[in-house]
Amino acid sequence: MTGTEAAPDTIALRGLRARGFHGVFEHERREGQDFITDVLLHLDAGPAASQDDLASTANYAEVAATVERIVTGDPVDLIETVALRIATAVLQEQPVAASVEVTVHKPQAPIPADFADVSVTVRRSRT
Repeated sequence: MTGTEAAPDTIALRGLRARGFHGVFEHERREGQDFITDVLLHLDAGPAASQDDLASTANYAEVAATVERIVTGDPVDLIETVALRIATAVLQEQPVAASVEVTVHKPQAPIPADFADVSVTVRRSRT
């Protein structure tokens, strides 16, 4: 793979649920709510697959722990901030990932309407 090619493979973690205290309203910070996170890591899985070696790929258990640490950590106003923090940390902690896509869902967002979901997606890459 050259520096200009997209990573051909994807590891997906979907529906990671953790309780956080993010939001602009005082009751969100006080009561908290569940956030659901999806993470897509783009990488070349070939080396790990050919060697059957965990050390040559992204460790999705570590990614899940990173998501949980950030979602349950210091409160922020925006889920954009949560998503960006996760993306940045995953790229730092998983060196084989060429890029990452993180979606943070806030299904109990304080919206005075009937809705299924609110989410923010950020994409970051090493280049």
